[in-house]
Amino acid sequence: MGNWLSDWSSDGSLGVPSRPVHKQEESIQANLQPNEKCLKQTGVTLVPAHKLEEYIQANLQPYEESLRQIDQEVDVIRCLLSMGNLVMGVAKGGSYGRETVLRGCSDGTLVLFTDHFRKFQDQKEYQDNLLDLFEQQLKSHEKYKKSVKRGDALVVQVSKPGQSILLQLLPAYNPLIIGLPLQTVYLNLKKSMDGVGASPGEFSDCFTTLQWQFFKKYPRRLKDLILLVKHWYEQCQEKWIIPLPQPSMYALELLTVYAWEQGCQAEDFDMVQGVRTVLRLVSQPTELCVYWIVNYNFEDETVQNNLLCQLKSPRPVILDPTDPTNNVGKGVRFWQLLKEEAQAWLDSLSLNESPATYWDVLPMPLFNTPSHLLDKFIYDFLQPDKVFIDQIKTAVDIICSFLKEKCFRNSGTKVLKTVKGGSTAKGTALKQGSDADIVVFLSSLESYDSLKIKRSWFVQKIQEQLEAYMQPLELEVKFAKSKWKDPRVLSFTLKSKSLNESVEFDVLPACDTLGQLRSDSTSRTSRTKAYKDLIKLYTSQDNPKGGEFSICFTELQRNFIETRPTKLKGLIRLVKRWYKQYEMKMKPKVSLPPKYALELLTVYAWEQGSGIDDFDSAEGFRTVLDLVIKYRQLCIFWTVNYNFEEEYMRLFLLTQIQKKRPVILDPADPTGDVGGGDRWCWHLLAEEAKEWLSSPCFQVGKKGPVQPWNVLVVQTPGSCGAQVYPTVGGVY
Repeated sequence: MGNWLSDWSSDGSLGVPSRPVHKQEESIQANLQPNEKCLKQTGVTLVPAHKLEEYIQANLQPYEESLRQIDQEVDVIRCLLSMGNLVMGVAKGGSYGRETVLRGCSDGTLVLFTDHFRKFQDQKEYQDNLLDLFEQQLKSHEKYKKSVKRGDALVVQVSKPGQSILLQLLPAYNPLIIGLPLQTVYLNLKKSMDGVGASPGEFSDCFTTLQWQFFKKYPRRLKDLILLVKHWYEQCQEKWIIPLPQPSMYALELLTVYAWEQGCQAEDFDMVQGVRTVLRLVSQPTELCVYWIVNYNFEDETVQNNLLCQLKSPRPVILDPTDPTNNVGKGVRFWQLLKEEAQAWLDSLSLNESPATYWDVLPMPLFNTPSHLLDKFIYDFLQPDKVFIDQIKTAVDIICSFLKEKCFRNSGTKVLKTVKGGSTAKGTALKQGSDADIVVFLSSLESYDSLKIKRSWFVQKIQEQLEAYMQPLELEVKFAKSKWKDPRVLSFTLKSKSLNESVEFDVLPACDTLGQLRSDSTSRTSRTKAYKDLIKLYTSQDNPKGGEFSICFTELQRNFIETRPTKLKGLIRLVKRWYKQYEMKMKPKVSLPPKYALELLTVYAWEQGSGIDDFDSAEGFRTVLDLVIKYRQLCIFWTVNYNFEEEYMRLFLLTQIQKKRPVILDPADPTGDVGGGDRWCWHLLAEEAKEWLSSPCFQVGKKGPVQPWNVLVVQTPGSCGAQVYPTVGGVY
């Protein structure tokens, strides 16, 4: 198609009139500080974060009246070219068709479908002849005699006060007019391209109608974010003094759409979060692999092979959602330059003045990942690297040192031990976001009752001491406000010069009911007593809260997962990522099952269905989703830390496993049913799991869909080898 926009010469007379100064823009400029008044000269990167939305409205959004007049002019051109039965249909493309026109001068395409083209090959062979005819038709009218420029296409400048569109006119074959299934259309596209030696994306204009439909469904606010990203990109181009690579502009539009789809999907979103998310994606081009399967997918073998070939291409890969042959993300030098600019804006004071962060978006969508690439997906995007691990270790050392040496040194309370818990301790932490749990066992907490009574007091004291400790060390701590009257946990964010990013912490006081964990009889006796006291307290309450004291068994929870094979931990990360994506898109928020329940389901699926270190990740993932779908039947427990041998535990466990399903007992705490019956919205998670069964994650070409492992959904004492006789109301 060529770089037609940059070829327009200055004496070709763009003729964009000086735009009238909008009253709102006058107001914004008047309110800017002296060093901000030259925003247009020094770039959008100097606009304060809280003024970005005003800046978009005052400087980037086109005037509605100007666009309305341009629409009328385009209709006139369409009518002129439709004379003589050459044009059978028209589609608007480019920024003009996608409704992402920047104020001032922007690009547009008018695709003219003609029945002179009966197949893709005809367009390549006869397009020049049609262009000659269209040029003659336009130039026969006085108005367009001098305003038409001929190159690879016809370009007409359409100008109205405040706005100009360089409109590219392209005759094209319409592959959609016959009503063939899209898979067949894309098959024909691939065959035609091979037959005539066409370049990737050469027939993309034939799918302009699909492109228009793709962008039409997105909210206006997202398109405003696109305007901001495009405006920033244009200013980068001016700085580089290099020609404008038009496909790259489209790549940034698609990347912005992808960021919103994966991380937000809300119509009223935070603009600063949006732009930061896009910039983060731009700053990691060698990992970008973005595509959609709304028009094409992996079902047909030919299309699948083409897609897989594209996915193996050097990154970045950003596929046109309407043309699987068209990777609009090409250009290594361009992306390297843009990466540096993106990082500079991310680090600038203007974007960091706001507490807004960014959406949690990976450079490649999980849903679209083919089954044989799941292991690579886990390694590339989910598994923490050494930087992350070192960062967590540094942060944990800071807090543990404070707790052991400083926090209670002038009191009668001693820190018996600190234990790292949560996903970082288990080895299942996700790459995005640094978080750490620390359980602090205190001498003053001698029993479950004392923990229940005193823990909120200790949470308050730890916060007070931590605030005083951090000030002279120049460590920045931001405490999260608890929604509970008597909080069980102190949540805060730690930031320091030694940490690349802030680390989120949960510090939880606990009583040391287990003592030192060993394999000898003393340790077993201690554990038996801890469970007896726990069950006695639980059964004595009118409204017992299962898992209320699970924190005291953190070491057992950690050991249950930590010793598992590395690949199983990778599968847990994959399931957690799936869960997290669904959690993000839920609007309004609902009460979903805890992530720990999904971790345990994943372990159970592997234990029962595989048990080997080198298993198929797609099969494992499919099995976990299958268990989620069958949540109404689930009854799962383990006997690694407690079992049916002793009478008190036998009776309690039989009661637990007869509860309303799903039942998933914490292997470290028999009172903790993380299945929860109808406590959480398992039905919503099950609906999401069903939708995912159509994902490429579970397709293997001609072999058909990936099958789940054969796993029992109901566990019984007998299936664990326990000899248990029926009790009152029992089913065993």
